[in-house]
Amino acid sequence: RIMRPDDANIAGNVHGGTILKMIEEAGAIISTRHCNSQAGEPCVAALARVERTDFLSPMCIGEVANVSAEITYTSRHSVEVQVNVMSENILTGAKKVTNKATLWYVPLSLKNVNKVLEVPPIQYARKEQEDEGKKRYEEQKLDRLETKQRNGDLIFPVINPEPHTVGYSQSSLIHLVGPSDCTLLGFVHGGVTMKLMDEVAGIVAARHCKTNIVTASVDAINFHEKIKKGSVITISGRMTFTSNKSMEIEVFVDADPFVNESRERYRAVSAFFTYVSLSKEGKPLPVPQLLTETEDEKRRFEEGKGRYLQTKAKRQAQMQQAAQQ
Repeated sequence: RIMRPDDANIAGNVHGGTILKMIEEAGAIISTRHCNSQAGEPCVAALARVERTDFLSPMCIGEVANVSAEITYTSRHSVEVQVNVMSENILTGAKKVTNKATLWYVPLSLKNVNKVLEVPPIQYARKEQEDEGKKRYEEQKLDRLETKQRNGDLIFPVINPEPHTVGYSQSSLIHLVGPSDCTLLGFVHGGVTMKLMDEVAGIVAARHCKTNIVTASVDAINFHEKIKKGSVITISGRMTFTSNKSMEIEVFVDADPFVNESRERYRAVSAFFTYVSLSKEGKPLPVPQLLTETEDEKRRFEEGKGRYLQTKAKRQAQMQQAAQQ
C-alpha cells in the first residue's frame, strides 16, 4: 500500500510502528491460513514473539510498501514466519529492501481461546532447513523464558528531572482496547501493540535529543500474555543506553483487565527499541550522553552497552563475511 502523511513523522519518514504493524498483519494472514489448511478445529494465529528487526533504510511518504511473508519452520504448536518489506518509488521505479523480520505465532482455537492447537507440518526442501529451524525455535524459547523472569520493573514519574536523565525523557501512553484493535478472538493484534510501543519509544528518543528521530532496530519483542478487549493498557518507555549516534529505549506494556474481570494488572509485552537522531537533511547526528543517577540506571546502561557491542560485532562479522564472498 502507498504510504500517506498519517503514516509518517513531521520529516516525512514512515513510523517504524507503521511498518511493524504491516509486517505483523502479513504474518498473521499466512500463519492463520496455514493453521487452517487441514480439516480440524478452526483457529486464529496469535503473535508470540518478533525477533530482532533492523530498519535497513527509511521509507517515505508517497512510496509503496510491498510486504511478503513465507513460513520457514513449524513446531508442534508454533509457526515461524519470515517477512520482507520492499519500498518502491513509483515516480522513478527504484526499489529497495527496508526490513526483514522473523515472527513466531501460535494457533488459538476459536471455540476456546486458551487452547493452543497443533500446527500442520510443512515440507522442507532440505533436511538442513528443518534442523536450522529447530535450532532457532529452541533459542527463542529459552530467550522468552529469560525475558519473562526479569519483567518485574516499573516506571515511575520523576519530579523536576534534569535534562538528559532517564526521568527527563521517560514517557507513558494509556490506551483503551476497542474492537478495532482486536482479532476474531477478542484479543489485541500484535501489530497494534507494536505500533503503540514504537510511538512511545519515539517520544522518549525525541525528548532526549530534541531532533527528528527514526527507528533503527527493534530487539526481540516478547508477547508474554494476551490482552483482552476492554482492557486498559499502559505503554511505558525509558532510555537505557546511548552510544555516540544511537539510543536504546526499553518499552513495557502493562494490561489492566478491569471490565468484568477481577484479575490484577500484569506485564503483557516487553522490548528494546533503538533510535537514531537525524538532521533536517537526514544525516545522523551525535546523541547527547544519557546521565545515569541510580544504581539500577547504571546497571541497565551497562547491560544496554553489552547489547550494543554484541550487535556491532555481529554486524562487522557479517560485513567481513560478505566481503570475502
